[in-house]
Amino acid sequence: MRVDIVVPTLNAAATLAPALTSARQAFDRWTCRIVVCDGGSTDNTAEIARGLGADVLATPRGRGTQLAAGARGDGDWLLFLHADTVLADGWTTAVARFVETPGNDARAGYFRLRFDSASPRARRVEALAAWRSRRFGLSYGDQGLLIARTHYERLGGYRPLPLMEDVDLVRRIGRRSLVAIPVDAITSPVRYERDGWTLRPLRNLACLALYFLGVPTPALARLYGR
Repeated sequence: MRVDIVVPTLNAAATLAPALTSARQAFDRWTCRIVVCDGGSTDNTAEIARGLGADVLATPRGRGTQLAAGARGDGDWLLFLHADTVLADGWTTAVARFVETPGNDARAGYFRLRFDSASPRARRVEALAAWRSRRFGLSYGDQGLLIARTHYERLGGYRPLPLMEDVDLVRRIGRRSLVAIPVDAITSPVRYERDGWTLRPLRNLACLALYFLGVPTPALARLYGR
C-alpha cells in the first residue's frame, strides 16, 4: 500500500518539525510520500520540510487550493494533516486497522482532537469537537482526514476554497461514512490561547452558521482572519 501524506503550510516553521516527525512513522509500515504544499511561506518552512524528507510543492495561498494540489499523486490512500498537529505514537496501527476493514475504502476516518495544553478549557473544546463530529459529521481539518484515493476522487476532492474546505468535503462524505479513529491528533493551542478558549470556538461557530446560510467563503475568510 502507498500512502500520500499531505500537509498544507504557511509560515509553519514553529510547529512543522514535530508534525512531520510523527507523520514519518508511516515509513516503517508503508510506502509513503509526504507532500508539504506551501502557500508562500516567508520563513524556513520549506527548508524544514525538505530536511525531514518531504516533497515541497509551491502553490497559491488558500488551504483548499493547497490541499487539492498536494493530493495529486498516486497513493492508494490519502492522509491530510495540519502543520501544527502531531499524531500520537502508534497511530499507524489504528490506521492499518481502519484501512483493512472491509468497506472503509468508501468511508473516511478522522482522529480525536487533543490540545497540547493542560487547561480545563481545552478539555471542553475537545469534548465539543468530539460531539460535533459524532452528531453532525463535522470533523474539522485539525482532526486530520484519512480517505482512499478512489473515494476522494469520486467525491471531487477538495475545492479551492479559502475557508470551510474541510466542512465542504466532509459534508460530501456524509456523517454515516465518517469513522472516528481512536488516536489523538495533538494540536497546538496557540490560536486558542491567543484568541480565547471561549471566543475562538464562538467565532468558528459563527463562521459555520454563516457558511450554511450561503455567505461566500472569501467573505468568511476575511471575518476569520485568514
